[in-house]
Amino acid sequence: MNNDIRCLPTEDTRINCSPLLDKKINTNFWKSLHIIWESFVKKLLADPNELQVWQKVDRYGNIYWQAYDPATGKSFSSGSQADVCMWIEQLYRY
Repeated sequence: MNNDIRCLPTEDTRINCSPLLDKKINTNFWKSLHIIWESFVKKLLADPNELQVWQKVDRYGNIYWQAYDPATGKSFSSGSQADVCMWIEQLYRY
């Protein structure tokens, strides 16, 4: 008597991609979590009175620069990095 158990192939011949998809989702989750953590730490350790300059992208894909000086409450936005540099120089020129 042979007790060899065998599974019959199913009629559905599609490839099961869920392990690959799960791995990709898992990787994206950890990358996103890492970015959020880095942003949190930067905000936590940042000097609240320090001049802030950052680059942004609008919904059309245009890149622009923003600057904010918490000491004066003034802000500036431009599509040119050179313009932001000039604004900073004028802001601190006496």
